Amino acid sequence: MAYWVVFFGAMIEGETIILSASAIAATGYLSITKIWTIAFLSTLFVDQTLFYFGLFIRKKPRRSFRERFPMLRNKLTRATELFQKHDILFILMFRFIYGIRSISPIVIGLCGSAPRRFIPLNFIAALIWSIISCGVGYCLGDFLFDSETGIINSKNMHQIQYIIGAAILLFIAIVCFVSIKKHIKNKRTRSTDNKN
Repeated sequence: MAYWVVFFGAMIEGETIILSASAIAATGYLSITKIWTIAFLSTLFVDQTLFYFGLFIRKKPRRSFRERFPMLRNKLTRATELFQKHDILFILMFRFIYGIRSISPIVIGLCGSAPRRFIPLNFIAALIWSIISCGVGYCLGDFLFDSETGIINSKNMHQIQYIIGAAILLFIAIVCFVSIKKHIKNKRTRSTDNKN
């Protein structure tokens, strides 16, 4: 029963469910092999289905997808731009891009990517994603939980506070760097426009 919950949960909220289930597997309550198989099959099934949905909509041009779902317009634009610039890399990596993960297979279908191109790349991407997600979840569970009792190890919880703190500082540094870079780029664009 637990594995069916993981399978359907992974379709809706993939990373959270798979990370949690893999962490539990580290305590021995679930099988990491079964969790990995479920993660791989569920993400493969969902993204293939969404891709064919995108292809189906592409063949019905009476009303565009953007018009049907105006609240997704920004995400659609971003995903489309990324796919058009880096098509192969985008197919391999969209599962790791926050905000457009679920819409990406539809966009790939809407852009007219051939199934013979998408299917093998999607298979490889699902394999990579499931190995990384399960591996990270399992290591996290092994780090946090006592393998004998299955109870959270308080010593490791104390250490994880520093890891979370470092991750937050790194995130803030990246946001600041991107903002400054964007500001400099905008400033250069304005100065070039003023010269013209």
